[in-house]
Amino acid sequence: MKRYLILLLFTFQGLMAQVQFEARVSKNTLGVNERLRIDFIMNVDGDNFEQPSFEGFRIVGGPSQQISQSWVNGRSSFQKIYSYFLLPEQKGTLTIKQAAIEYNGQVYKTSPIKITVTNAVAQERDPNSQQQQGNGNEVLNLVAEISKTNPYINEPITVVYKLYFYGIGVTGFKELAKPKYKDFWNQNIDIKQLQIEEGTYKGERCYFVVLKKTILYPLKPGKLTIEPLSLDIGVQLPTNRRDMFGQMIITESNKTVSAGAKTIDVRGLPETNKPIGFTGAVGKLDFKVTPSKTSLKNGESLDLVVSATGTGNMKLFTLPKPVVPNALEMYDPVHDENVNTSLAGMSGKISDKYTIIPQYKGKYAIKPMEFSYFDLNSGSYKTITSPEIMIDVLDGPSQAEAVASHTSKNVISKSEQFKYIKSKTVLVSTAKDDFYGSDLYYSLLLLPFVILPIIVIAKKKKEAIDSDVTGNRIKMNNKLAKKYLSQAKKQLNNKEAFYIALEKAMHNFLKAKLHIETSEMSKDNIRELLLSRNSNPETVQSFINLTENCEFARYAPASSASIQQDYDKAVLIISELEKQIV
Repeated sequence: MKRYLILLLFTFQGLMAQVQFEARVSKNTLGVNERLRIDFIMNVDGDNFEQPSFEGFRIVGGPSQQISQSWVNGRSSFQKIYSYFLLPEQKGTLTIKQAAIEYNGQVYKTSPIKITVTNAVAQERDPNSQQQQGNGNEVLNLVAEISKTNPYINEPITVVYKLYFYGIGVTGFKELAKPKYKDFWNQNIDIKQLQIEEGTYKGERCYFVVLKKTILYPLKPGKLTIEPLSLDIGVQLPTNRRDMFGQMIITESNKTVSAGAKTIDVRGLPETNKPIGFTGAVGKLDFKVTPSKTSLKNGESLDLVVSATGTGNMKLFTLPKPVVPNALEMYDPVHDENVNTSLAGMSGKISDKYTIIPQYKGKYAIKPMEFSYFDLNSGSYKTITSPEIMIDVLDGPSQAEAVASHTSKNVISKSEQFKYIKSKTVLVSTAKDDFYGSDLYYSLLLLPFVILPIIVIAKKKKEAIDSDVTGNRIKMNNKLAKKYLSQAKKQLNNKEAFYIALEKAMHNFLKAKLHIETSEMSKDNIRELLLSRNSNPETVQSFINLTENCEFARYAPASSASIQQDYDKAVLIISELEKQIV
């Protein structure tokens, strides 16, 4: 009985070990530019092989099949292998799902395999990877040429990606991994058309194509890494075989190339002699502070333009803010940039325009301003100081008169200093009636029955008002017109201030209704937009004429009657446009 149990145990063990089906990979971690070999191995001749879903991979070779059978010491062994060569299409952790075979009516599956795909690595010959055909003299390399590897913070450097090739045809390429510029300000330089040029690579004559140009500005010191650009290149390789006409047979395939990661050792700007007001400007710059006028009347405004021009990190620093006396009211600036970016870096002009309105008559000084930048040529800080600017306000109340007038309004005479003190005392009893049963109690009890009919009536009235679309639109028109023109109305006695406010009101009206910016407010563009919104052509022309008249009227003589007429005309035009614009 014991002998039969042992025999039965060995029989079950043999059945359990009878079918083996597994998946093996050449490596579990690889770069995005490396190939992966995967083998599906079985020890029986299974049918209906189903390959797994290679999500995140592209098949570049296979499937190939190998079958081997042998007899050793009277025992037979069988092995069947399906092989694939895969190329990852992205970085991260990817999963190769289960493959399946059928044997004797039963389905067997492999276990899923996790593969970690990292940044591109230096190519090494892998004995398990599929080899490309060729004569051995081919060149195909992607190189990232860095203009400088040890720059200062905010010093421009360039990265030019070149594809070198020789003895091989290139049919196209696709980016597998884009370069990442963490801790760099970056901008790509457009390449209108790829051009093949002659050059040398490692001393050998070959051809190259510039694929990508990027300008970088490092934003912090230390060792910064530029992650590599990886490409999947479609290639045509010559073989050692010829066709019936004697011409060499060309095979088409794909190769993966990578520029490799680059390390930039960024130097910090020196702390020695660093100016107090330094805001990070680096390059070769000039600094100016320019007023639109220095002599003006009460109620007039002037523009103070603070600007920096030259070459440097134009978009990466701030301009100093002017300090003006309290008698000058200064508004927030309008920032403007006119900057071109090339492989040499950024160049052009940036400016902040401040609008300043004086409050009182007199002469006021705008203090000199200092602007500092780090000069790359000399390796030192430079400071430019603007001259003092004197503003002469010709008329209006002086600051002393305004203060005296304000003080006199707040002075209380001796005869009135006790007028707010009560001379009689009124005592109130502390005894209170109970709330329950009081008139207030019954009033609150009946209040809901009174309010409900009122709510119903009010709701019906509101629905009737809402259904009156035309009436509501007219009301909204008048409300908007009053809102935009209220500021202009306050300045009816001040010609220049009135037309400035009127022009801004009309511009703001267009911005609100047409959703456009100041840069889009040309005469032709306004006419086209208004007409496209079903506005009356005559109303549109009246609007444009009045807008153009605002600038002319500020400097031309005008009576109070003409100012009032322009105001009434603006109210009418805005109301009409509000009705017409859809």
